[in-house]
Amino acid sequence: MTGRLHRLCACLGVLLGLAGCAPTQSVDYSAYKQAQPRSILVLPPLNESPDVKATYSMLAQVTFPLAEAGYYVVPVGLMAETFRQNGLSNAGDIHQVSPAKLREIYGADTALYVTVSQYGTQYMVLSSANIVTASAKLVDLRNGTTLWTGSATASSEEGKSSNSGGLIGMLITAAVNQIINSSVEDASYPIAGITSARLFSAGRPAGLLYGPRSPRYGTD
Repeated sequence: MTGRLHRLCACLGVLLGLAGCAPTQSVDYSAYKQAQPRSILVLPPLNESPDVKATYSMLAQVTFPLAEAGYYVVPVGLMAETFRQNGLSNAGDIHQVSPAKLREIYGADTALYVTVSQYGTQYMVLSSANIVTASAKLVDLRNGTTLWTGSATASSEEGKSSNSGGLIGMLITAAVNQIINSSVEDASYPIAGITSARLFSAGRPAGLLYGPRSPRYGTD
């Protein structure tokens, strides 16, 4: 039953991702275009939320949109094992490693520093929602320059009608949502996938530029 609920949430998440978009921001791409990065090292996200699953739930979903955008992404497993062998397992400590050292170890052009500020279920009187909010910056490991910054959020309540059959209907909906959230191992996981897609997909307003492996490279 849990597996079916998880797959259902994932499917709903994809639909929500197609329907939503991040707010438009003004971004200066001059340094980004000059750097012409080809590869990205994704560091374990910093977790500022109370949910301990946030770091690795977000990390597990970053590679796909980056690869789709046209970049080579250092395998997450290789990244984690290399840090572990060097005595580093905490995201905060890893984020303190100098760009030059990361470049020396992994050979990547850039590193992606991600922070998850909100992750998990928020319960209100008449509703509950799984919300994931994250921000990120792309840093050139050759000189430490920040090439891009962005942020995105997603919620399981997006696209739902505010009128659910009056007060009784709203109470029933809230109860059902809380049962689902407590039954699924991590109901916020598919929502993190939406946030990741919004934040790291190329071609979106204020988003990443297309990488050299994309057929649309150089068109943005």
